[in-house]
Formats: sequence, C-alpha cells, structure tokens
Amino acid sequence: MTDMTTTPEDGPEPQLSARRTTRRGGGDPATRGRTTIADGVVEKIAGLAARDVVGVHAMGSGFSRTLGAVRDRVPGGKSVTRGVKAEVGEVQTALDLEIVVDYGVSIGDVAHAVRENVIAAVERMTGLEVVEVNIAVSDVKLPDEEDEEPEPRIQ
Repeated sequence: MTDMTTTPEDGPEPQLSARRTTRRGGGDPATRGRTTIADGVVEKIAGLAARDVVGVHAMGSGFSRTLGAVRDRVPGGKSVTRGVKAEVGEVQTALDLEIVVDYGVSIGDVAHAVRENVIAAVERMTGLEVVEVNIAVSDVKLPDEEDEEPEPRIQ
C-alpha cells in the first residue's frame, strides 16, 4: 500500500493506494480450454435457416423425404438435418444442402437467399467461418402435386 502525505501549503491531497489483484489460473479465461462444435449442430442450424426462406418447399431428395415423413410420425423423430451435410473444422465449416423449391419462384433468388440466411445463422451462432454453401435443387413442388407421404399402414 502506498500513502502520500502533503505539506500544509500544498493543501490536502488524496491518499492513493495500490491494490493487488490476485489472478488465478493465469491468462485470459477465453484461452483456457477448447470448444468443439459437432457436425450435427451446424447441420441443425443450417437446416432451420434454409427452411425459413420463402420458396423452399422441403429439404432433401424424394427418397430421404419419404423416409423422413415416416420418421416424423415417431415422437421426437423429426429431422431438421434432412438434406444438410456439414464438414466442420476448428475455425471453418462447409455445407451441402439439397432443397425442393416451390414452382414459380426464381431458383437463383431462392438459392441466394438460402445461402445468405444459412451463412448468417451459422456464423452468428457458432463463430465458425462458412467457407462455402453448395445448394442442389433436387425437385420443384408443383401447385397441384401432393406431398410425398407414405400411406399409413393402419387405418
């Protein structure tokens, strides 16, 4: 502790004290450990972000959507990762998406909007740099076309 005294002519001066702070563990807390993000986490974020875009009817190919419809009927079986594949590194990620668009929309505009929405969501939530988002349009949903859902086995 440091005390400073003054003479009467100088007038009263505030007392200064130096405090010692004790640091435990040393260094910035953000550098003490490692955070890893699973591929499935990024796939969920990307899948939800892609589905939010107007013009995206569904995610995945016809076969995966058919299997997904069966899976969706099981409680807790809904898969938001259908049609999404992520490769996650330490600081970067790359994504492949397979989408079905609604008839009449501009596929280029939908793909652009999906790419923007997915990149923004993944980078904001994970801190990872999205290096690429590849989009494959596997089908177009026609207005008079029924959704592909299997017939129930029990009526």
